[in-house]
Amino acid sequence: MSRGIDFRQKEVIDIVTGKILGFVVDVDAEFNAGAIKNIVVAQTANFFRSMTGKNNITIPWNKIKLIGEDVILVELN
Repeated sequence: MSRGIDFRQKEVIDIVTGKILGFVVDVDAEFNAGAIKNIVVAQTANFFRSMTGKNNITIPWNKIKLIGEDVILVELN
């Protein structure tokens, strides 16, 4: 599995719609259990507002379908 820092700046794409959701800006991990719970994505159109946390999307780990070298594919319903 990739280290948490490897997730930053990866582009996130929804495989259902084909829409680019944005870029990973944070990872929500449960350190005691050693598990990643969510990734936080800054929407592409609002990248500079991501610093304030507005318009970020939190995606649960179970929605991630594939983690590639450059992108993360998710399946949102």
